[in-house]
Amino acid sequence: MPEPNGFIPVNDLRRSVTATSAEIRVAVERVLASGWYVMGPEHDAFESEIASFVGVRHAIGVANGTDALVLGLIATGCEAGDEVVTVANAGGYASNAMAQIGCRVVYADVDSTTLMMTLETFKAVVGPQTRAVVVTHLFGNVVDVQAIIDFCLPRGITVVEDCAQAIGATIEEKRVGTFGRVGTLSFYPTKNLGAAGDGGAVVTDDDAVFHRLRALRQYGWTAKYQVTEPRGRNSRLDEIQAAILRVGLHHVDHLNSRRREIVARYAEAASGPRLRVVTGAGGPTVAHLAVLRSVDRPAARDRFEAAAVGTDVHYPMPDHRQPALPPPDRITSLFETESAANEIFTIPCFPDMREDEIDRVCRVIHEVSET
Repeated sequence: MPEPNGFIPVNDLRRSVTATSAEIRVAVERVLASGWYVMGPEHDAFESEIASFVGVRHAIGVANGTDALVLGLIATGCEAGDEVVTVANAGGYASNAMAQIGCRVVYADVDSTTLMMTLETFKAVVGPQTRAVVVTHLFGNVVDVQAIIDFCLPRGITVVEDCAQAIGATIEEKRVGTFGRVGTLSFYPTKNLGAAGDGGAVVTDDDAVFHRLRALRQYGWTAKYQVTEPRGRNSRLDEIQAAILRVGLHHVDHLNSRRREIVARYAEAASGPRLRVVTGAGGPTVAHLAVLRSVDRPAARDRFEAAAVGTDVHYPMPDHRQPALPPPDRITSLFETESAANEIFTIPCFPDMREDEIDRVCRVIHEVSET
C-alpha cells in the first residue's frame, strides 16, 4: 500500500506481509489449531531449518537478538569481569549484552570505508586480558571475520559473530555465522528475515555450547524444573513466530538479492564527490540498510525529505557516549567511529519498493552527490 502523497518510507512492513499473507495465514492457523504455542513442532522445525540454511549443526531459538548475544557470550564462557572487544557504532546491542553479564567492554575503531571492525582496528586494542570479541556484520555488509579468527584462535580469544543485520550473507559461499564459535541472529520485524514480533537465535557447531544454550534459554533447566545451569533465563521463541519465520526463510535469499539490486542502483547514482553509499562498499552485502555518508548530513537529509523520501540515522550516538551504558574499560582512539556518527544516514531500501520509487530515490542521490 503506497504512503499518502507519494511519501517513500525507510521501510514498509505492510508490503512484505501482503506478499506472503496467504502463506502466513496458513502457518498461524496451523499453530492456533495445534494448541501448542511455545517450543513445539514449529519451533523445532525452524531450529532445524535455520541451522541448515546457515550451514551449522545447531540452532537455538531465543526471545530476541539481544538475548542471543547475552546467552551466546555466556555459553562460550564469558563471565562478569571478562574483557570483551566490540565496536561502538552498531546501535548498542552488543554493549547492552555485555553490561547484562558484567563484562568489561573495550571498543575498536572501524574502517573508514566499510564502518566495520577490521583485523587492524582489532589488533590496535586487543590486550592480554581480552577474553572475547563480538564481530558485528553491519548494515548487511560483512567483516573479514576469518582474518580476525586466525589471529584470535592461538591466543584463546573467543569470536562471536553478530549477524543480526546480515542473515544470508556469504563470504566465498560460506554463510556468516559459521566462522565464529557462535553466531547470533535477530528476527526483529525490520530484519532481512523478520518475525511479527521479537525473536532471535544462536547458531553453532560446538556441541558443548549447544547443550549449554538449550539450558540457558529456559531457566537453566537440564531437566524439567531442575535448575542446574546458572544464569539461565526465560528466553523462548514462540510457535507463532517460528511458523512465520519458516515462511520467510523460503524467501530470504530472493529478497536479499532484490535488496542488493536496489543498493547497486543507489551506488551508480552517487556519481559525485559529496555523497557516497556505505552499504556494499568494500565487500559482499545483503543490504539490510541503505546507508549513505555526507559531509553535510542535515542539508542532504533536507533534500531527501523535500522529495518525500524518508530518512533515518543508524546510529546517531556511539556506545561510548551513551549515558546509561558502562564506560569502556580502556580508552581507545575512535576517530572514524566519531566522524561517521555525524555523517551517516539511512534511506529507503526494502524488497517491495516500486520501480518509480527507486528511480526517485536515485534522482535525489544523484542531485545531492553533485551539489
